[in-house]
Amino acid sequence: MGRHMDKQAFLHDFQQRIAELLKSSPAADIERNLKAMLAQGFQKMDLVTREEFEIQVALVERLRHRLDLLEARLEAPPAEPSTPGH
Repeated sequence: MGRHMDKQAFLHDFQQRIAELLKSSPAADIERNLKAMLAQGFQKMDLVTREEFEIQVALVERLRHRLDLLEARLEAPPAEPSTPGH
């Protein structure tokens, strides 16, 4: 039973030491700096939100539809020109 207690005491001590090490380490600063760096990187890449992307997709779809209509009009046989005054 003594060995079991020693093992638990060792594990508890080990956990305490790791907690202290993390508390005194720059891990929290690294995480903050990493998040800031990622945010800057995303800005430089000019990323857009999902909503902005969906708006652009809808716009492109509307433009594509209008282009299809214009192409169809150009391919249609020309209508007889009506000359005013004749």
